[in-house]
Amino acid sequence: MAHSEQNRTLDREVNDYPGILQKFQVSFFAMCRLVSFPWTFLEKDLERNKSSDLIFDILKQTCLHPLCQKFPPSVRFRRLFLSELIKQEAAGCDPLDELYDALAVVVGAEEKSECYKSYLLPSGDAVSLLENIALISEGTTGLVTWEAALYLAEWALDHQQTFTGRTILELGSGVGLTGITICRSCSPNRFVFSDCHPSVLQKLQNNVELNSLTKRETPEVSVEELDWRAVTQEKIEQIGADVVIAADVVYDPDVVETLVELLSKILKCSSHTVLPEVLICSTIRNQTTYSGFKQQLETSGIRHRVITEPISHVFPYNRDSDIELIQLYT
Repeated sequence: MAHSEQNRTLDREVNDYPGILQKFQVSFFAMCRLVSFPWTFLEKDLERNKSSDLIFDILKQTCLHPLCQKFPPSVRFRRLFLSELIKQEAAGCDPLDELYDALAVVVGAEEKSECYKSYLLPSGDAVSLLENIALISEGTTGLVTWEAALYLAEWALDHQQTFTGRTILELGSGVGLTGITICRSCSPNRFVFSDCHPSVLQKLQNNVELNSLTKRETPEVSVEELDWRAVTQEKIEQIGADVVIAADVVYDPDVVETLVELLSKILKCSSHTVLPEVLICSTIRNQTTYSGFKQQLETSGIRHRVITEPISHVFPYNRDSDIELIQLYT
């Protein structure tokens, strides 16, 4: 009986071989924490087969993949990843020359302040972004991708009809993950990326170009400076958004009042016969700040509903984070 159960477990693991390779690939290009990789499967495979075949397949899907040649993760991350593969290999099979060749490439390489992260789409395409390695740099948090942006992008992939053929305004676009995903997968007519920090705007423009959005006829794409304190009703009407989205913009109590004033202007836009859909996605790090945001919405006559339906898991990030997506209306 125990032997039969062991065989069934083995069959399940063998059948999941492509899924394991994909997990390694997705996690590698998004630069996930190494502890989140499926190392246990690799250990069991090495114990069972005493072969480096799986390691070589992992290598081909990561460091030797064309995407890594074009948009490589950070030098340090690749070095740590390869070192872990070598540790696994040393415990279970003969040395693999390609593994040590790949390590040699990064051992002497210079570490930079920026690196590429790539997020694989269900279509097989990738959204590749140049991001800062430090979470906070140049006085802003807008130079990296945050979890709420990944969650909102997943929701968009599940609800493409919300964006198809429409004009979208994104507030606080950061490095551009959510917007680029929507442009690549949801067929909007026009997409306006926006932010206010000069370094963020430059990085955002670079990433839009990196993903070839400026070379397409549709959607029409622009990157605009939008200072929430100074934006006018005229500017909002000029953009003419059918849908307004924002991710991880409710993190600082000092900007909440300004954000609510802007959202109030958007929801009172007189140029629309139908008011725009407004979606705000937040990682709730400080309950007091988030509750204060909702209270200010209510005080301004803006109601909200929490969108709770499950979403497809496309991107790798911490699912234990407290993330909430709300739709606003008056």
